[in-house]
Amino acid sequence: MTARDIARLAELLIADFQDYYKWYSQKEFTFNEITQYNRNKLLWRDDSVDGVKTGHTESAGYCLVTSAVKDNMRLITVVLGTKSENARADASQALLNYGFRFFETHKLYDAGAQLTTTRIWKGATESVSLGLHSPLYVTIPRGQYKSLDASMTIDNQITAPVTQGQTLGKVQVQLGEELVTEHELIALQGVGEGSFWQRLVDEALLYFE
Repeated sequence: MTARDIARLAELLIADFQDYYKWYSQKEFTFNEITQYNRNKLLWRDDSVDGVKTGHTESAGYCLVTSAVKDNMRLITVVLGTKSENARADASQALLNYGFRFFETHKLYDAGAQLTTTRIWKGATESVSLGLHSPLYVTIPRGQYKSLDASMTIDNQITAPVTQGQTLGKVQVQLGEELVTEHELIALQGVGEGSFWQRLVDEALLYFE
């Protein structure tokens, strides 16, 4: 696994298993009168840290996946291949300090909010609302929010029936020339086929598209 793979796995763990994730912030656990201490030293150093996992093998060295939250912004760091427990903790702390100092997170869109509508052919209605299945957040360098640019690409000639949640395009967010994130645009409601007459009219109109 790469560092990116591990960070993605930690992201999904935090998002999808919140009831279990809280265990990673537990500093100690006693069972059968034996107390075991969490090897993540940052839990004692930094109150914003709430996980995630230490690791060590001879080939990989001392590793640490860390997550912390400040001002409603969560950061995940991955440090691999260090020489000691202190080294992995120090490197992780440095990354967190850098991230919180120089970056900020913004929510651009809510889940289920209508971002746009598009034409639908041969349907019971002539348009369908498009939005996102989950909130869209971006983490960017501080002070760059006004430089963000969001654009939408919508599929051509969408024909009924369309099911709720069906992907019909995408939203792209850029900062200058850099693509920050890309999310699927989905149908916020289903649209069934229109009447025979509506389908016939739209078939004729599509001929001229």
